Amino acid sequence: MSISKMPSPHKPLVVIVGPTAVGKSELAIRVAEALDGEIISADSRLFYRGMDIGTAKPSIEERARVPHHLIDVANPDELWSLAHFQKQARVIIDEVHARGKLPLLVGGTGQYIRAVVEGWQPPSQPPDHRLRQVLEAMAVQTGAYTMHRKLAILDPEAAYRIDPRNVRRTIRALEVIFYSGRRFSAQRGKTPSPYNVLRIGLTRPRGELYQLIDARIDRMIRSGLVDEVQRLLSQGYGADLPSMSAIGYRQVFRFLRGECSLEEAIAEMKRLTRRYVRQQGAWFREEDPDIYWFTVDEQTPDRVIELIHRWLTGEINSPV
Repeated sequence: MSISKMPSPHKPLVVIVGPTAVGKSELAIRVAEALDGEIISADSRLFYRGMDIGTAKPSIEERARVPHHLIDVANPDELWSLAHFQKQARVIIDEVHARGKLPLLVGGTGQYIRAVVEGWQPPSQPPDHRLRQVLEAMAVQTGAYTMHRKLAILDPEAAYRIDPRNVRRTIRALEVIFYSGRRFSAQRGKTPSPYNVLRIGLTRPRGELYQLIDARIDRMIRSGLVDEVQRLLSQGYGADLPSMSAIGYRQVFRFLRGECSLEEAIAEMKRLTRRYVRQQGAWFREEDPDIYWFTVDEQTPDRVIELIHRWLTGEINSPV
């Protein structure tokens, strides 16, 4: 069915969410192949060129099967703000619609998904690199929780919405406040979503998911993650870059500096990835009535494709 004939006055957008390693990329490719779709990545780790193994980036072969967007769009020392991602994602979604294709927004970065789907208006304040360096130095000296307490004094609403362990978002909020003189939370509004959205969530039993995470990390090491990090260092990309704070890269940097063994680095990668999965759960809750949840098994792709087809034809409108 052509998306132009969909009953809703808004253009369709399928969103596929779920925790790391649950199988979002594989499912999205199957769906895109079956329904003439294109994939827009909403994973902030996939923006960066040369960071392939540690991000579990879809392979060249997988990207050749269906069009993928917002992968390899920046160098590791370039910063993509939430506002910039939202703008680029919407441009691409419009282009996919113009081609008569079905856009699939796929990823596990909750704020990126919701910024596009829910019509967020994030602050457009450009980065103040000098101020950010000062705040980053303060964070190193005082710790993440102290910085978060400073934010709570200046903007309690923003502090409530930001995980105290997320130093990058805390610093961004403080940067906007100090630069503009206005609360960070007051500068983020909402507009009605321009899309008719179908949200699909993938889940697995927690023990099974943890096994998949451990296997993925072991595979990253065997595939050359240490060499990838060494290559990035040799290209001048330092360990202090925000892109290099991703799980896996930080731990390998520590190993290369002699601060821990490779076994210790791997163990920390696995521990922090499991913690990250729990944090992702705060963005996409299984009790959310706006998300169709599927426990991943061999029949999941067929069931998801059937659901989307029924939605496109107007047989269903919202989760039941």
